[in-house]
Amino acid sequence: MGPTRFSTLAVAGLAAAALAWLLISGFYYSGMPRLPWLPVVTLGGLAVLEAYAAVNTRGRIERKPGREPVNPLLVARFVVLAKASALAGAIFLGLYAGLTGWLFVEPTNAAIQDRPAAGAGALASLALVAAALWLERSCRVPESDDDADDRQDRSGR
Repeated sequence: MGPTRFSTLAVAGLAAAALAWLLISGFYYSGMPRLPWLPVVTLGGLAVLEAYAAVNTRGRIERKPGREPVNPLLVARFVVLAKASALAGAIFLGLYAGLTGWLFVEPTNAAIQDRPAAGAGALASLALVAAALWLERSCRVPESDDDADDRQDRSGR
């Protein structure tokens, strides 16, 4: 399993933005209920939790004083969580970005009232993507001096 590619996240986000724009412009927007804030709070909460896990896990992997050693199975679970969260965050970012873009084009009062929730959703989604990528990077095993020596020996041959 390799690190998450930015191109994968960009394609998922752009596809979701295009889909959101097409879906919202194809339906009559005024008949829809107001945008809820619960998804925004959920995405933001996940971002905070994953950022905390990234800081904690990095410290435990580096065996900083006062920290317990990390369970390798827990790190594997964090990597899977980070990869899934990065992709989900990119999709939500695309959906909220497409919706926010359409809301700024639409002059109705309902669209104006939904702009804060849509913009906050885009920011929370971006925070989730960033926290997930940080968690994924924090789960990497640091290189030891022996690894660097081995690489130099192989490149010198």
